[in-house]
Amino acid sequence: MSQEVDVAIIGAGLAGLSAALTVARLGHSTLVMTDGVPGGELIKIEKIDGVPGHAEGVPGYDLCPITQEQAEEVGATFMDSPATGIVADGDKWRVTSEEGDVLARSLIIATGTSMAKLGIPGEDRFEGKGVSECASCDAPLLRGKTAVVAGGGDSAMQEALVLADHLDKVIMVTPGDVLTGQAKYRDAIEENPKIEIRYNAVPTEILGEDSVSHIKLKEVASGEEEDIEADAIFVFIGLVPNTSLVAGLVTLDETGRIEVDASMRAAAKGICAAGNVRQGSPHRAAGAMGDAAAAAVAIDRYLATGTWRNS
Repeated sequence: MSQEVDVAIIGAGLAGLSAALTVARLGHSTLVMTDGVPGGELIKIEKIDGVPGHAEGVPGYDLCPITQEQAEEVGATFMDSPATGIVADGDKWRVTSEEGDVLARSLIIATGTSMAKLGIPGEDRFEGKGVSECASCDAPLLRGKTAVVAGGGDSAMQEALVLADHLDKVIMVTPGDVLTGQAKYRDAIEENPKIEIRYNAVPTEILGEDSVSHIKLKEVASGEEEDIEADAIFVFIGLVPNTSLVAGLVTLDETGRIEVDASMRAAAKGICAAGNVRQGSPHRAAGAMGDAAAAAVAIDRYLATGTWRNS
């Protein structure tokens, strides 16, 4: 049997949680559909910088549960079952899940992104045995050891700094000749004696017996390869948008993200997108929260007037 709501929010990262808080405060029946613990990738982050009101940063495992609690206090409900399909049903949207269908007058897509993989030998084999995406989870288990961080952006630098608090040595490997993230992180990386940076290099294979013991690196220019000793590798080379659920319903850009206008409205009537899944996302926590507020206001106007974009 279907349940009917004004707004179904697909995804429960910070964008989805923030959207639920705002749209429920505006008086609409709101259901958040999620898979696992709400908070998404941010739930693993030791310190999120740039969030107003948190000058020293805030852990994702604090910020996300607090936002969920606030959303629930104003009436948002949560379904611990991911959406498996979305189809038009008259002027509404029917969202399927293992726990039953949801018939929604409008949708906010906040499915976020997944970590891109290196796609090299040994990556799948050693997942959970030295291949990781969560420094705050695994760093204490690697105390006194050496790890490689693949990537040169904000996430890679943040994780390298977390690892350096526990490990003897952290080797950052980036295919470019500069680190591409925020200056604050670059300065901290360059000043940390435990962190070595290998520019113009890429991992090509992960080696070991029962767990990771070596990483094979290739110099981009020369093609020369070498094996370096490492007990783990943390992969932060980019993000892949989770848009397979809405492919064919909304317009996607060349990166696979949802095209939206300034109010976060997709081309399909009654659908907004927020957070990293939308085109042009700044990939910042504060940006996800701003997207969510804009999407919630756009949905509120749509539910009141029935008009959408240029309609």
